[in-house]
Amino acid sequence: MANEAKVTEGLIKKFAFLEGKIRVARDRRIFVETPYDKFEEVFKYALNNGFPLLCTITGLDEVQAFGFLYHIAGIDGTVLTIKTNIPKDAAKLKSIMPYFPNAEIYEREIEDLLGVEVEGLSKGKRYPLPDDWPEGEYPLRKDWKPKEGKGKVGGQNA
Repeated sequence: MANEAKVTEGLIKKFAFLEGKIRVARDRRIFVETPYDKFEEVFKYALNNGFPLLCTITGLDEVQAFGFLYHIAGIDGTVLTIKTNIPKDAAKLKSIMPYFPNAEIYEREIEDLLGVEVEGLSKGKRYPLPDDWPEGEYPLRKDWKPKEGKGKVGGQNA
């Protein structure tokens, strides 16, 4: 766990506000939580300090806010997950495509499934929902209910 301690110490030394916001779950798995207004600084620092690979982005409906987990990895297999939240009434995030062009697919999922606008994401085909999916219907929101005929799989609600 020497590498995890080094990463943790580096993050806290650079960003004192992260004290108590970093958790090492096990070997090569580090989680950090940052406010959204500090996210880009923490994210860029991580990219420049051993985490040059994007694994995925996970979007969550946390009832009062949306949560986003950016899973980035080092060449040694260590994964750093940076979590941030945005309020539901300001559902807008900045794209990370300038850093990772492959983020496009994850950011399209965030727009399509959660209804969060991703600034800087070019207009394109919907993903993963079909083109005829009703506008304003976001199936990963906890308060979403399928309309008749939509969101059903094999006669069952999805």
